[in-house]
Amino acid sequence: MTTPTAPTLNPRVIALTHYAARAVLESVLARHGATFQQSVTLRLIAVADGPVEREWLVGEVVDALKTDRADVHAVVEELVEARLLAAESALLSLTDAGRELYRTTSAETAPISARIYAGIPTDDLAVAGRVLSLIHARANAELAALSGPARND
Repeated sequence: MTTPTAPTLNPRVIALTHYAARAVLESVLARHGATFQQSVTLRLIAVADGPVEREWLVGEVVDALKTDRADVHAVVEELVEARLLAAESALLSLTDAGRELYRTTSAETAPISARIYAGIPTDDLAVAGRVLSLIHARANAELAALSGPARND
């Protein structure tokens, strides 16, 4: 198998990569009746050291997905109604069912991710990580500038 000439990193390459990887994850999640947004939300709680504040969680998901707070609140409510999250006052925690869903989908995606990343040199992954982190930070800065107060130039 020959490797095609790699394009220079650009917005299209990043987008195509994101959507391909997301489609892989969504195909696993769909088998369990879960959505991408729910998965992102569950992961944040799963890696926390205990219950999390609802508003913190909503803020983290909004920041990660660049979506509306109301949409994230709706996802949280879906997870509570499905008994994947337990809500006690302003705190949220994973239920046993939520923990199992996270564990199962993580276990199913791990070998797929391993195949996707197989054979890519560690140094290349480190460079890609640094470049994408820089692009991410700059895009967030641009988004903040665009979302800031209106200017009268």
